[in-house]
Amino acid sequence: MKNFFTSFFATLAAIIVFICGSLLLGVLFIAALAAMGQKKPVNVVENSYLVFNLSTNIQDTPAPPDDFEELLEVFLGDRGRKLQLREATRALQAAAKDDDIKGLYLTGSLQPQGYGSGYGALKEVREAIEAFKASGKPVKAHLEFAGARDFYLASAASEIVLDPYGALVMPGLASQPMFFAGAFEKFGIGVQVTRVGKYKSAVEPYTRKDMSPENRAQIQKLLDDVWGTLTTTIEGARKLAPGALQAAVDEKGMIRADDAKKLKLVDRIAYLDEVLAELKVATGRSKDSTQPFRQIALKDYARQVPAGGLAAKRQNEGKIEISSAGSKGKLAIVYAEGEIVDGTGNEVGYVYGEKTSRLLRQIRLDDNVKAVVLRVNSPGGSVTASEAILRELNLISQTRPVVVSMGSVAASGGYWISTAASRIFAEPATITGSIGVFGMFLNFQGLANEKLGLTFDTVKTGRFADAATIVRPKTDAELAVFQASVDWVYDQFLTKVAAARKLDRPVVEEIAQGRVWSGSEALKLNLVDEIGGLADAVKYAAGKANLGDDFRVAEYPHKMIFAEAFKDALEGRRREQSFGGPVGILLRQATDELQTLNKFNDPRGL
Repeated sequence: MKNFFTSFFATLAAIIVFICGSLLLGVLFIAALAAMGQKKPVNVVENSYLVFNLSTNIQDTPAPPDDFEELLEVFLGDRGRKLQLREATRALQAAAKDDDIKGLYLTGSLQPQGYGSGYGALKEVREAIEAFKASGKPVKAHLEFAGARDFYLASAASEIVLDPYGALVMPGLASQPMFFAGAFEKFGIGVQVTRVGKYKSAVEPYTRKDMSPENRAQIQKLLDDVWGTLTTTIEGARKLAPGALQAAVDEKGMIRADDAKKLKLVDRIAYLDEVLAELKVATGRSKDSTQPFRQIALKDYARQVPAGGLAAKRQNEGKIEISSAGSKGKLAIVYAEGEIVDGTGNEVGYVYGEKTSRLLRQIRLDDNVKAVVLRVNSPGGSVTASEAILRELNLISQTRPVVVSMGSVAASGGYWISTAASRIFAEPATITGSIGVFGMFLNFQGLANEKLGLTFDTVKTGRFADAATIVRPKTDAELAVFQASVDWVYDQFLTKVAAARKLDRPVVEEIAQGRVWSGSEALKLNLVDEIGGLADAVKYAAGKANLGDDFRVAEYPHKMIFAEAFKDALEGRRREQSFGGPVGILLRQATDELQTLNKFNDPRGL
């Protein structure tokens, strides 16, 4: 009995402690939320430097709610920050004309996730940095271990400083896909494919153990184009001879600070504290001052820059979502960032066909929207979802301009939905094209029969009644049905491209075949109209709609509400905790690939 009461009261005490702890956590959480809501805009002090911490993921879609990430750091630890591309470029544009901003300081290292921080988007950021420097204000970059993305941005700076124990880690670009065919064989999983286009390689990880010759050739060409754009830009900025950067990375691999200085890739070598002391002096403080240099973070500054109009300018008080100016109507920017899938949802990294088409329908019925810019950063996906989105875009284009801005990737279904545009903008490093179609069908007969001892039997009323089964391979007749569907969709794809781009059908057939192209090559092939970024597309669309220079901007989808952002953060945290270290990296890569496979949810499997 004594043991019973001891155990009983110990359990009761544990429950009370748990409840009290939960209540305390809830109170702290609510207090943090209240603090978020009460946080005032950061003042811009005279002679301040704008601090651009690159330790973020630059994405097209609006970032999570203001100060939300700070709250996550308290409860979940540092998860890496997110920054919206347009938010960053407009902040830089406004700061260039702001008398209170003395200069720009770049620090940190980019943290790419999903489809963020791609080279197409980074070109727009780099151009904004160059424009800031062209205004006559200094741009200082301090690097430690800088990858190709980091150095590409930093090369626009007036001065590049590298830590004595730092390095430039940019040996080149490489593609190393994971192939599952061998594993599927071992586990008795069968894969059958119907496709059109010899370069349509999305199915290869599940059907081969290496790259096909066609895929290897197109990937090599694509990497050469992108790398050539990067090296040419960097060499021009650093006043190096053509080919000098390639020679350096091939010889050194990882370029240490002393070598980087000798090769004129950086201007000088210094520790972080030395750079910070210099910034104190540059902003009117003594280098021995206990106060930091006068500064404002780019994201804090961006909150004071309205989203509307062509010219970005800081407003003195308050956070502005969209400009209230402009009586001629508003321009809508619609973001299609991620894989295109059927259905509806809020998961980051996916463009849901039903949800996006419904959103476009709302825009179409809004008479105040005078022009639409579709920002595409997607490798494609479901045919059915892509067509649902395209249908709404075509309906919008009947009454107002629709312009497409291609981000880092706008291929396959991403190109399909782009055919609604009257003009397409792309960057030289944009990955586009991939005009092709495939269907893929898995069956688990070997796994079920031989590994698990499961068997199946069938009764049916029609020849193709069980064609959708996953417990046996497709028959030749069934595959013929699916191949006919693939052929029909491919014919539709070619027709859409030929009509939209005003190209002869044989020309489209030649450049299609599922092949991917860089934006610079796509321009030569007339798959895009102009090299330029999102700001160029907005300017063009505003001009076509006669909106002038000052107009309202509405972004879709809107910034996530708190609950959605918190749910996504928790799920992201779980994934991070599950995959750590070298083995975790391999598992994460495999999991991401298989998750993509699970999102092939087109009703016809195309």
